[in-house]
Amino acid sequence: MGTMTIKGKTMRSVDVDWNDFYYTNCPLISPSNVDQELRWVQEELKKIGIAYKYLRSTVENDWYPHYVHNLDNLMRYGGCAPAIHTQADIRRTRLIGTTHVYEGGCMLVRSRDDIYRMTDLKGKKIGLSKSENVIKNDWWRFQEEQGIELMLRINGMTRDDVEIVDFPYPDDWYDKPEMLDPMENPSELWLKRDIKNDLGFRPLETPLLEGKIDAIYTQSKVFQHLQEQTSKVKAIENLANYPDWTLQGANVPATMTVSDVACEKHPEIIVAMMKAMIKVGRWSNEHKHAAAVILNKGTYYFDAEDTYRGIKDVDLVPSLSPYNLEALQINKDFMLSHGYIENDFDVFEWAAPEFLEQAAKELLEEEWKIRSKARLPEATSLEDTMKGRIG
Repeated sequence: MGTMTIKGKTMRSVDVDWNDFYYTNCPLISPSNVDQELRWVQEELKKIGIAYKYLRSTVENDWYPHYVHNLDNLMRYGGCAPAIHTQADIRRTRLIGTTHVYEGGCMLVRSRDDIYRMTDLKGKKIGLSKSENVIKNDWWRFQEEQGIELMLRINGMTRDDVEIVDFPYPDDWYDKPEMLDPMENPSELWLKRDIKNDLGFRPLETPLLEGKIDAIYTQSKVFQHLQEQTSKVKAIENLANYPDWTLQGANVPATMTVSDVACEKHPEIIVAMMKAMIKVGRWSNEHKHAAAVILNKGTYYFDAEDTYRGIKDVDLVPSLSPYNLEALQINKDFMLSHGYIENDFDVFEWAAPEFLEQAAKELLEEEWKIRSKARLPEATSLEDTMKGRIG
């Protein structure tokens, strides 16, 4: 069994066996969260003799590889803050894909309070959560603090106009015995926790309703609609309503990362995984309602229809576009300037587009063989076809 110790806390993981490859997902919009039901990555890896398994399918793995990637044969698709923290301060990984959602965050207040604009918060208290978990990156606080500062700024305000109040919380569910039973896929976590109503995922909502603070940050659409449906809160500002894409950094773009060791020793595994993930993304783009039903099982939208509205304009094919990479760079720079990471790095150098490129090339070749077989006397390779001349 492998171990890693951070700040006196020892984490455990399986010994690396390259016949197995593990995955872990955050509860957000990604093709990997669709694939947990389609199992197309599992199918693609099986072709090359690799067993694809969920991180928590064995008791030998605790939850922490999801946050610090202390397992070489692991793919993580999730919120960007832990991935940025890992790359900056813990170990080398490679960024092989991203999924972006245009959601920057909202400012919530109690629904019956006489507060309708950000300027009405002058002199009032805004909550800021603070995880007491010493291992994982405080991704909740990062996006809260970033979102609060942005909403103040676009309304001509600064932190000096309000009182920021810290609310520490244990954030220790990862170590509870009942949470360490094996699970076959990420959705099984929500058999133990109510993803739509568990206030452990919304630590500032209770102090807001109790009157200890006057406003809190929450994610746009995700969480927002769940919280508004209680009738107890309302949004007075929403970054997702602005045309400025640089405001949309609520722990997104989601990042798909693997270890540098996996890339160097077994690039064929990464390419096979990317081939399947591209296919899952294409299927999801063509069947948004069906994808929404799957994603609703493990996201914080209100219901399947709300999930559909949240993803209808989202490209679920993994991307390493300049737009997405710069969005990550903006988040990384904020994390560095505000003490969430200690070391700097260049997101564009972190990206490893060669795996996505090779996967797309192989898929195109496979598709051409299928189509040429149906239309020509015999199947041809795309490479040979491109060498031919007409006339």
